[in-house]
Amino acid sequence: MVRSLAGILGFLAVGLGAFGAHGLEGSVTPERLATWETGAAYHLAHAVALLALSAHPEPPVWTVRCFVAGIVIFSGSLYLLVLLDLPVLGAVTPIGGVCFLAGWLSLLWTGNDPSPR
Repeated sequence: MVRSLAGILGFLAVGLGAFGAHGLEGSVTPERLATWETGAAYHLAHAVALLALSAHPEPPVWTVRCFVAGIVIFSGSLYLLVLLDLPVLGAVTPIGGVCFLAGWLSLLWTGNDPSPR
């Protein structure tokens, strides 16, 4: 399941990154384009991290949940901020960042313990 999730999220990250580079260039400000690129970069990085976790027989459940929530909230809010030109969505973005941080901390806490915490 985690490998499939990583595949879907990786596919979306590359597609959305390409859309930002080719579909948005010239139609949004350079600052907004940079915002989109930030969302795509974090999206792809965490999709790859999920792929790495999928190699474990029992990936840490909370790490996976936090990374997915981070992608949806952090990257998703940045994508929507750019597409809808709603700067208020920037207030939601840090929640996704906290999800990413929590995911990395949960990975640290599980260490070498193979149980799916």
